[in-house]
Amino acid sequence: MPIRVLVADDQAIIRTGLQIMLNAQPGIEVVGEAADGRQAVRLARDLLPDVCLFDIRMPRLDGLEATRLIAGPDVDDPMAVVVITTFDLDEYVYGALRAGARGFLLKDTGPELLAQAVRSAADGEALIAPSVTVRLLRAFAEVPAARPAAQPISPVTPREEEVLLAVARGLTNTETADALHISLSTVKTHLASLMAKLGARNRVEIAMWAYETRRIIPGT
Repeated sequence: MPIRVLVADDQAIIRTGLQIMLNAQPGIEVVGEAADGRQAVRLARDLLPDVCLFDIRMPRLDGLEATRLIAGPDVDDPMAVVVITTFDLDEYVYGALRAGARGFLLKDTGPELLAQAVRSAADGEALIAPSVTVRLLRAFAEVPAARPAAQPISPVTPREEEVLLAVARGLTNTETADALHISLSTVKTHLASLMAKLGARNRVEIAMWAYETRRIIPGT
């Protein structure tokens, strides 16, 4: 079955472009389009797509609130949301990730990375555009959080620390495996353990936790 995608953006030309790029990818199908946040939430609940691709700035209801309504901490069965925006340092992006988004892309992203982000989100993983991953996290590392950083329910092991730092620096699972000379399955096992210990829902929240706890200092 193809990965079913809902696209939400207030600009028709952007929606059309995203639909064309996604439908051209094998195994991906756009099943709905929304022109504002409220329509996006309604269609998401009606169509139950595998992945929602939301613009961060939309009328009636912005992408941040729309993401929280269908993927936030209070949602029993959160959907997979990828935020797409024109701004690589948009102040809303950090909030969108905290609200449950599984990824962040720029609107000039090519079709290959767009498809990769959709597939990653559908698989329960997360992807942030490599060109902005580290810069984004560093830029918001000093933004006061609404709550203190979570404390792990059990100590993080030395190997988990290595995986944690690799993720926070923007490495993919494959790159992390190569850098640490471990298997891809071992990386995924450590990530699953980290998520359980930190109460994180995805690798994006793991990376943010590394910055919030000063394991990585902005500028290093």
